[in-house]
Amino acid sequence: MMPVDNALRLALLIAFLHAVRTPLAGADGSSIDKVYHPYVEQLEWELEWRATHADRDPLSSVKRLQQHRLGLGRAISEYVFVEAYLIGTQSADDSLELEAYEVEVLWQLSEQGEYAVDYGLLFELEKEHGEDIWEASSALLLEKELGRFSVTANLGLTYEGGDDIVNEWETALAMQARYRYSPRFEPALEFYAGEDTLGAGPVIGGREKLGGLQALTWQLGVVLGMDEDTADYTVRALLEYEF
Repeated sequence: MMPVDNALRLALLIAFLHAVRTPLAGADGSSIDKVYHPYVEQLEWELEWRATHADRDPLSSVKRLQQHRLGLGRAISEYVFVEAYLIGTQSADDSLELEAYEVEVLWQLSEQGEYAVDYGLLFELEKEHGEDIWEASSALLLEKELGRFSVTANLGLTYEGGDDIVNEWETALAMQARYRYSPRFEPALEFYAGEDTLGAGPVIGGREKLGGLQALTWQLGVVLGMDEDTADYTVRALLEYEF
């Protein structure tokens, strides 16, 4: 297990790389999607759907863009969760089309409350459908509980390569401050920053137990763009069925 001091040093390094916006980094669309928590539920299967809907101005003719992810995952050990996704996109003028495939691995590195900050790692590998474009990502997941509040940060580094794209590095930051009012209702504020993204906004979510090991988790939020490169607003939604 990685010592917590080393994890925090890595977090600072990634944050620094993001802050300086190195010349290696390129623009590749919005990084608004989901804030991951560094925890694995043991012996859990998960069916997940999540979507984002981005629009620069609802009164203009600028194309809207939707992205949908459908995933099936399984906890393969006490600390490791693996999930596979189909990713589709849809614009205002087109039907929903398959865009990519993705596999991700979440590795919980500390017990909840073991250190001052809970932490884990996320690894993702994505392949564009019909094109020689690969994307490999890793992220450090940090979470701190402060009474009924939880603060979460995802510090990510991505490499894109292949014959159909210019090879490039990208950095991303996603943060969430969440108030645990009750398991069924948890309001939050989220912040996203990336090579082509700068936005923040409110999110609400909750978890409903359905008996046994079954549960339904939901989230709905609106992220407002904070610069000219980011959509005026992005609506994001998530449904997870755990069984």
